[in-house]
Amino acid sequence: MSRGSMEMFESTQKQIINRMLSEPTLEQRVERLMSIGAVGPITALTWALEIADPHRFASIADAVSYCGLTAAFRSSAGKQQRGPISKQRNAWLQTVLIEAAKLAPRWNPQLAALHAHELERGHANRATLQVARKLVAYLLAVDKSGQPFQVHTPAPPASTKKKTKTARKSKKAVALTPAA
Repeated sequence: MSRGSMEMFESTQKQIINRMLSEPTLEQRVERLMSIGAVGPITALTWALEIADPHRFASIADAVSYCGLTAAFRSSAGKQQRGPISKQRNAWLQTVLIEAAKLAPRWNPQLAALHAHELERGHANRATLQVARKLVAYLLAVDKSGQPFQVHTPAPPASTKKKTKTARKSKKAVALTPAA
């Protein structure tokens, strides 16, 4: 693609986005969705236009399935077999989410950690798919709540009754030492 063609494409893309965002409710929704790190105007606008009403999804799993990010599943006579990504999907949304998931680890530390964890397990495409699924969870949560994205860090676990091996050994050592 030549430089002139690329510049023309970019200017046309900006014009289309600006015209679509001229509607105030859509603009507010896209701004909220863009509060998620790694979600830009194209991803947010595609999500908003393709999903329409996020409350139609009872769960994240339903939204992930609609986006075409789940494996095909066959079962017969007690045997279960997972196949490749389902072909029953919203192809536009699936494409945008996969492309966003490829870039997301650069912009979002939580998604980067998830991607790194999945890469350790060995398959780059599965890592990207897992990031895309998490991105759907984030998008759905922000869209349903009507609030900008906020990272919630889990509280540290309360003291547990289970003791570690070293704690048990040190307690034994204290119990075995004679009192002076």
